[in-house]
Amino acid sequence: MTDTVDAATELDAMSITDILVALPHRYPMLMIDRIIDIKGDDSAIGIKNVTVNEPIFQGHFPNSPIFPGVLIIEGMAQTAGAIVIRHDSTADKKSIVMLLGVDAARFRKPAGPGDTIEYHITKMHRRRTVGRYRAEAKVKGTIIAEAEITAMIVEATA
Repeated sequence: MTDTVDAATELDAMSITDILVALPHRYPMLMIDRIIDIKGDDSAIGIKNVTVNEPIFQGHFPNSPIFPGVLIIEGMAQTAGAIVIRHDSTADKKSIVMLLGVDAARFRKPAGPGDTIEYHITKMHRRRTVGRYRAEAKVKGTIIAEAEITAMIVEATA
């Protein structure tokens, strides 16, 4: 007897190479290292391994390094953007995702060197090129930040 897998429910992942194809972001502004548990453009988990080598820690803060909340929000948005671009990708058209809004953002606990941040992204709704996603950032299963992200897909120039 052979096992069959329903493609609609199969979980997928994106390596850093896949992310670099999907997103225009590059070091030091790329805030995700990989994405796991992708379910189309419905949900995914982005992974960010925070290291003491991050350039932001030279000034935020030298004696007490804290990963900035704005970069956590950026990681949430990049995770959502990457799965949308991958879901919608076609060979004849290159798109990027532009952040339109951040609502209901809350920061609960800090993250720092040695932490692995998981960006849990869930689609709230999407119409054509505009989507809204619920995002939670977690470290070791504890929510450290949350927000609702709204973004629009636009055709890339050049």
